[in-house]
Amino acid sequence: MDHLQALQHTVRTRLLMMLIAGNAILIATAWYGFTQLQLPAIVVIGGLVGLMVILSAVITSTATRYFITPIRALWQAILHLAPHEAAIAAPDLATLRIGRELVSSLTAQVYQLATVAEKVESTQKAQVPNLHTNFIANNLPIPLIVLDATETIQFANQAAADYVGMHVEDLSGKNVYMVLDMAFPSDATFDKWLKDAKEHSATAVSSWERVRLNVRDNHPTRLFDLAAYYNRGNPQKWETMLVLFDHTKQYSQDDQAVSFIALSVHELRTPLTLLRGYIEAFEEELGGTLTPELNDFMLKMNATAQQLTAFVNNILNVARVDDDQLQLQLQEADWSTILKSSLDSIALRAKVRGIQLEYTIAPNLPTVAVDRLSIQEVINNIIDNAIKYSGKSTVIKINSHLTQDGVVETTIQDFGVGIPTAVMPNLFTKFYRDHRNRAQIGGTGLGLYLSKAIVDAHGGNIWVRSQEGQGSTFGFTLVPYAQLAEELKNSNNNELVRGAHGWIKNHSLYRR
Repeated sequence: MDHLQALQHTVRTRLLMMLIAGNAILIATAWYGFTQLQLPAIVVIGGLVGLMVILSAVITSTATRYFITPIRALWQAILHLAPHEAAIAAPDLATLRIGRELVSSLTAQVYQLATVAEKVESTQKAQVPNLHTNFIANNLPIPLIVLDATETIQFANQAAADYVGMHVEDLSGKNVYMVLDMAFPSDATFDKWLKDAKEHSATAVSSWERVRLNVRDNHPTRLFDLAAYYNRGNPQKWETMLVLFDHTKQYSQDDQAVSFIALSVHELRTPLTLLRGYIEAFEEELGGTLTPELNDFMLKMNATAQQLTAFVNNILNVARVDDDQLQLQLQEADWSTILKSSLDSIALRAKVRGIQLEYTIAPNLPTVAVDRLSIQEVINNIIDNAIKYSGKSTVIKINSHLTQDGVVETTIQDFGVGIPTAVMPNLFTKFYRDHRNRAQIGGTGLGLYLSKAIVDAHGGNIWVRSQEGQGSTFGFTLVPYAQLAEELKNSNNNELVRGAHGWIKNHSLYRR
């Protein structure tokens, strides 16, 4: 018979004895009351009921206290080994009057498991991986940086040290923002992502393109893509891992290309201004005397000159954006007036292509905060794209209205070739053009990139919706002037100065 069966047998036997003893007391009491004391039946029955209640309470209390003793001893043995409990003495098994063999056996098993757990824990501590001695981590040919929960650098390989121009031992133990002076091409910065990940996620992954690393001691500026992995509560305290992919040469060539083109294009401004002036003079002086064919030539010359002017402005402003030199002065303006003026100026280009601009502007739109010249470039760029990609369609529809969110939204819809789904995510990337039609349709791939930068600086959003073969709809929003009242209070005049896009730095706050 094993220990558990022995305990069950003991419990049944002793519980049965208690019940028999209780019943015997009741029977003896009834006999004595009827035969010896000759009490009335009602009195005897009442006494028996009262005695039964008392005996039940006594038997229940005694049985519970008696039979729970083995469980209490086992509980005491477990708490005695628990690491986070206050000091509790081990049970004295010799005092057990019931279940001693079972409790002794189980307690021995618990002690044995605790001993094994201690050995496993000590072995794990001894085997905690050390990145500083890890061959792969140290010899990885790309920069690798590992942070703890306080964003302090726990490990940086030799490639990372060389990349930032420091010694490996100087990186370890420093806050990442003190070492990596990173600037991003949008406000989606690394530190914002990490803060959000810590608040809402157990694990998270993200990446950034065209990150600029400003380094000290005449070390060259770096341009790279950044990948980050976050893992909350990592047992090795490796909470965040950063990997840097250098693209300095590639991105620098792009920037140099824009700078070179901007320098070259700048020289076109003077002759282009003269050309447009001569065209306007010819139209005024000879407009009534020209044949329809020559008049058509003049219209096409004027439209081409306007298109070339827009091209020059785009190139120069993209160069300013990349150098963080394009500043916008936001002033209160009537949006319907600006929009109509912009449509009138681009209508000639649409007319030359046989396209009609149809617009609907909601009445009583609130005034908006805009930089007139830059926002007109946005309108011109989007409509110019709509003209180029209209295909056989002859209509472009423009609509401007107030959204439910209280912002002014303007949409430009064409009914042309549309945009493939695979192309959509890259539309606002600098120099990007769809390879399937770049040979047939001219362009630089800079118009939408610049438009997004300008709309972002206005505090608005730009978006696109398209279906291949059915046309595209581009839209952008502007903030009503009244919503900027608080920001205007901190300004010295009635206008706000903002940078268009540019590089946005991580904050350099040393987090403790």
